[in-house]
Amino acid sequence: MSAPTSSQQQNEPGRVMFGEMAEQPAVLRRLLDEGSPEIRRTGEQIAARHPRFVLLTARGTSDNAALYAKYLFEILLGKPCGLTSMSTTTAYEAKADLTDCLVITVSQSGGSPDLVASTRAARDAGAITLAVTNNADSALASVSEFHIDVLAGEEKALPATKTYTAELLALYLLVEGMRGGHGAETAKVLPELAESVLARGDEVKALAGRYRFAERMVITSRGYGYPTAKEAALKLMETSYIPALSYSGADLLHGPLAMVDNISPVIAVVTDGKGGEALQPVLDRLKDRGADLVVIGPKRQVDGASAGFVLPTRGVPEELQPVLEIIPLQMLAYEVTMARGQDPDAPRALAKVTQTR
Repeated sequence: MSAPTSSQQQNEPGRVMFGEMAEQPAVLRRLLDEGSPEIRRTGEQIAARHPRFVLLTARGTSDNAALYAKYLFEILLGKPCGLTSMSTTTAYEAKADLTDCLVITVSQSGGSPDLVASTRAARDAGAITLAVTNNADSALASVSEFHIDVLAGEEKALPATKTYTAELLALYLLVEGMRGGHGAETAKVLPELAESVLARGDEVKALAGRYRFAERMVITSRGYGYPTAKEAALKLMETSYIPALSYSGADLLHGPLAMVDNISPVIAVVTDGKGGEALQPVLDRLKDRGADLVVIGPKRQVDGASAGFVLPTRGVPEELQPVLEIIPLQMLAYEVTMARGQDPDAPRALAKVTQTR
C-alpha cells in the first residue's frame, strides 16, 4: 500500500483506516522483535500447568481471532477447544467447574464489561486465565492471571485492522511457545510479505470497482481460512454496509448454496494447504452454478476464477497464512466503501469500545 497522498493526510474520509492498514508490517515486526520472548515465556508457564482443555472468549473482530486460535489449539496442540457463550455467566449466572481449563479472552481494548465479568468468573471457577489485548492497563488485563500485549499501538479507526493481524500473530506465538516450537523464527517472513501485499493497492482498487454496486456478498473458506472469511464479512458490513454472509465451505453446501447466482459475488479464501484442498469441491460447485467467483489465494486457484488476488504464500505454513489473507480483504472493504462515497473511519451507529454486558 502506497503512502497516503497529501489529500489523504487531511481530514478526509478513510484517512485513519488507510494509515492503520499501512502500519501492519511495522506492528508485526514489533511483535516479533519485542513481544515474542515474553509470549514464549507465557506459553511455557501455561503449558507447565497442563490445562485439560481451552475456552476462548471474545466478541466482534477479536472473536474471529479467537476462532483462529481454536484451529491452532486443536491442530497443533491436540487440545479440545471451544468458544464461550458469555451470557451463560453474565445473564444466567451459571456456575461451571473450570479447574485445569485455560480460558483465553481476546479483546483489543480490554474494556467490555461482559469480557471482564466472564473472565473474573472463570478465574473464580478455577480456570487459568489469559487476556490478549492491545491495552496492558485495561480492566481485562488486571483480572487475568496472564496477559499478552499485542503491541499494535493506539488504534483510532472504528474498523479494526492492525490489531486483528497482531492478535493472530500473538496467538500463534503463544501456541508455539506452549508446544516448544520456534514461532518467531517461522513467522519472521510475515512483515516483508505483508508489505508486498499492501503495495498492490491498484489490484484491490480494480476489484472494488468491479463490486462497488454489489447488493450482497458471500464469503467462504475452510480450515485456517474460515476465520478470515468471517472477519472479511465483518469488515465489509461495518464499512460499506453491504450484507456479507460468511460460511464454512462445508456449511455452504448444506443449504445456502441455493442462493448463489451469477450476480452476487462469492469470495473464496483458499489457503495453500489442507484447508484449500478441502474447499476444492465447493469451488467446483460454485463454478458449476456460474457464480462470480473471486479467489484470494494461490495463483493456480486465482487463474481459474472470475477474479482474484494472488497471495505470496510460498514457504509460509498454512497456519500463518491468515495473517496475510485478511490484508487484501481489509483493503477491499476500504476501497469499496470509498467507491460508494462513504467514510470507513466512521461507520454509522458504532463505537470503538462496545459496552456489552
